[in-house]
Amino acid sequence: MKFLDEAKVSIRSGAGGNGCVSFRREKYVEFGGPDGGNGGRGGDVVAECVDGLNTLIDFRYTQHLRAGRGGDGKGKNMTGAGGTDIIVKVPVGTQIFEEDSESLIVDMVEVGQRHLLYNGGNGGFGNMHFKSAQNRAPRRANKGEAFNERWVWLKLKLIADAGLMGLPNAGKSTFLSATSAARPKIADYPFTTLVPGLGVAAIDGDEIVIADIPGLIEGAHLGMGIGDQFLRHIERCQVLLHLVDITGEDPVGAYQTIRGEVIAYGHGLDERHEIVALNKCDAASKEHIADISQAIEKISGTKPLAISAVTGDGTKDALRAIKAAITEQKAALVEDQGEAEAWRP
Repeated sequence: MKFLDEAKVSIRSGAGGNGCVSFRREKYVEFGGPDGGNGGRGGDVVAECVDGLNTLIDFRYTQHLRAGRGGDGKGKNMTGAGGTDIIVKVPVGTQIFEEDSESLIVDMVEVGQRHLLYNGGNGGFGNMHFKSAQNRAPRRANKGEAFNERWVWLKLKLIADAGLMGLPNAGKSTFLSATSAARPKIADYPFTTLVPGLGVAAIDGDEIVIADIPGLIEGAHLGMGIGDQFLRHIERCQVLLHLVDITGEDPVGAYQTIRGEVIAYGHGLDERHEIVALNKCDAASKEHIADISQAIEKISGTKPLAISAVTGDGTKDALRAIKAAITEQKAALVEDQGEAEAWRP
């Protein structure tokens, strides 16, 4: 299945059915009263968050979503059938924006969450509705309410506990493959990863959902490379695991480059808890690892982990560090909520 994380679609609610002008005509009833029924209500457009989807690829081929029109009223006081609702099924983490691509309508974050995007049009009244003591035989009926239509943007943000970031070929996909059942494409050249991926890693009886995004390069926040297209997929992550290739020409510069891009991107990403890990340590000397670790510690304020995704050395320590950070943040959130409840009048 191809990955698509952004789509523009046209949604249209159903128009209401027209009311009917009719009079009762039966044997031996020469002048029956009005019996025109009302029109049926048009269908609604509803967004629903469903399980089992992780891409918006379906909307590349179905860009026009139309709810059903309400049926017209009929004689014998019969109301028209209601129009069929259309359900816009989206993956968990989908945000729906107005056509300007900036005004957020709804953020779909839970399976089963539903949001009404457009109401269907009301049905028109039949002539039975206008009967009164002064007008016993009205010949008036209303038309149904017109449909509503607009374009909206669907943008997917993956929901994960931790996000992997680093320069191209830093070993992010290898780490994901070594710690989970995910099998991303791995090769010895930059930009092997072209789309984000998810994996579930198990550590000490718990599970951690990890998101892998394409590598970043300098100027990514300005549109250079491809990583800037996918930075939003780690916005929801509680922890960021920053992988640095210890065998690169300038590991310290690589760390500073990615950190600078994260700060320039903004959206709160620079405030996430960051864990730095020096990857490919199986191919570096202890002295080199110690020197780079000390240099990065001076910049970041925390001592980097030394791991090798290929051999598996240190990967469990990295997962435990992620788990500890997540646990700490959840505890802090519960404490903040408790203080808020205590201050509530």
